[in-house]
Amino acid sequence: MRDLTDIRVEIDTVDKQILDLFLKRMELACQVAEYKISTGKKVYDKAREDEKLGKLSSYVDGHFNQQAVKELYTQIMSISRKKQFAILRENGANFNMGFKEVGEFDFSDAVVCFQGVEGAYSQLAMLEFFKDNMKDSFHVETWRDAMDAITNGQADYAVLPIENSLAGSIEENFDLLSEYNVAIIGEQILKVNHALLGVKGAKISDIKTVYSHPKAIAQCDEYIRTQHMDWDVKNLHNTAVSAQKIRDDKDITQAAIGSKYNAILYDLDVLEESIQDNKNNETRFIIVSKDKKYKSKADSISFCLEIPHEPGSLYRVLSNLMFNGINMNRIESRPIKGVNWQYRFFIDIDGNLNDEAVKNALIGLEEECVNLRILGNY
Repeated sequence: MRDLTDIRVEIDTVDKQILDLFLKRMELACQVAEYKISTGKKVYDKAREDEKLGKLSSYVDGHFNQQAVKELYTQIMSISRKKQFAILRENGANFNMGFKEVGEFDFSDAVVCFQGVEGAYSQLAMLEFFKDNMKDSFHVETWRDAMDAITNGQADYAVLPIENSLAGSIEENFDLLSEYNVAIIGEQILKVNHALLGVKGAKISDIKTVYSHPKAIAQCDEYIRTQHMDWDVKNLHNTAVSAQKIRDDKDITQAAIGSKYNAILYDLDVLEESIQDNKNNETRFIIVSKDKKYKSKADSISFCLEIPHEPGSLYRVLSNLMFNGINMNRIESRPIKGVNWQYRFFIDIDGNLNDEAVKNALIGLEEECVNLRILGNY
């Protein structure tokens, strides 16, 4: 049996040879990039890569070795593409983002809409974000109505919840972002403190039926399940709508889950405060506009993409972020309407659309994705 030290010395020698050949191959990849720049050919040639992988794997025996060769050269060709994309950027190539850079937003003449009635958490998020800078605001019944309002010019901006730290994503609003040609221009994180609201004079012992939005109910699941299993819990469109119903029905056996602001607005009693399971409960709201603009100091980018339905395609496209040193904060998948078992991915990254690393990554993403769309830089 050979000594381990001797084997490792030989491995080091082989690795050095492999490295020398890898660097030589990367130099050839640069020459390929120069040719493609002069001819206008795309960097990513799937048919060529598939043919190459098939040929290389045929040189070895055994299923394991064949798969290993395919995996190895998939990585090598991916790295080569990243180098070629960088060369394209150096020669003026760019991804047409369709966004305009501005120093600051002027909200003085802005009309803003939010979903729900007066007192909805969306309204509270709107007031936190715009403060006293907007011209006017109004509420709509559904999130789709909010999208329609900014699309047809009734409103300049809409405020939409996109995810909650406890209950997760608002799936419908991800779908609306892909459906409507709008842009995210800002976000507002709102601390959620749910309270149990009843009519004047009501006590918790009187309550038999509770109304709220499904997400708010989910966020108070432990409180309801462990302390009030006998309650009949019913869903409504909005926490504020629920509070409004309690006021209008004047039924001492009914309660709503909503904010303390709802109690003030609808003249209700707060029967119990902070009933949410997670006391650090927060909801992230996005501010959406039909005008595609971003601030010079914006540092978060959201985009969505569709990829080929084949092994390794998600890794391949996301490696464009890794190779450019870009941090990905979240990824969300949603089914593509009308196409069974295929998904659209929503991704948030750190960065600004003016960053060279972002521009490099976007060029690679554009070539390797079936569809790519920037949702906003904020």
